[in-house]
Amino acid sequence: QVQLVESGGGLVQAGGSLRLSCAASGRTFSNYAMGWFRRVPRKEREFVAAISGSGGTTYQDSVKDRFTISRDNAKNTLFLQMNSLKPEDTAVYYCAASGTTMTLTRTRYDYWGQGTQVTVSS
Repeated sequence: QVQLVESGGGLVQAGGSLRLSCAASGRTFSNYAMGWFRRVPRKEREFVAAISGSGGTTYQDSVKDRFTISRDNAKNTLFLQMNSLKPEDTAVYYCAASGTTMTLTRTRYDYWGQGTQVTVSS
């Protein structure tokens, strides 16, 4: 089992920045690929970014060049630095852990956090 707890969400004006964190506990953090997803009401969770255990990354096109995913394996923590935020980035953001390779596919993630709300005002 892997337990994931997100933090760092909040209200920010358009153009601002937020840094989300995801604290992991349980099994060896570095063995898992990690991802960030987000959900708006009445829609499925959508992929935002993912990172492999060794640090390889991939992003959704709409956040590329604005968001940066990173991890600190020594501290069992995943991060998402979000810059130049837009109102359309408003969502609940979830971190997730995958026991397979880095993936964009929501259903291949085994463990999920409870989510943290990000609201971007115009």
